[in-house]
Amino acid sequence: MQRETRNAVIAALIILLFFSLAGFYLPKVMLALGSISPVLAGVFAVLFVLAFFLVFWLRGRQRRGGGN
Repeated sequence: MQRETRNAVIAALIILLFFSLAGFYLPKVMLALGSISPVLAGVFAVLFVLAFFLVFWLRGRQRRGGGN
C-alpha cells in the first residue's frame, strides 16, 4: 500500500469512527433538544447529516487541489 493510499484510508477510518460514535449518541442528544424544541432537534439532525457529507466533500476538494 502506498503512503498516499494509506493516509487516505486512515483519514476515512478516523472520520467514520468519529461520526459512528457521534451517531450512537445522536438519539439521546435529539431527545434532550426535543424537550426544549422539536424544531431544534430536527435542525440538529439535519446538521449532523450535512456535516458528514461536508467533511468528505472538503477532503475530496483538498485532494484535488482546491477544486479551481
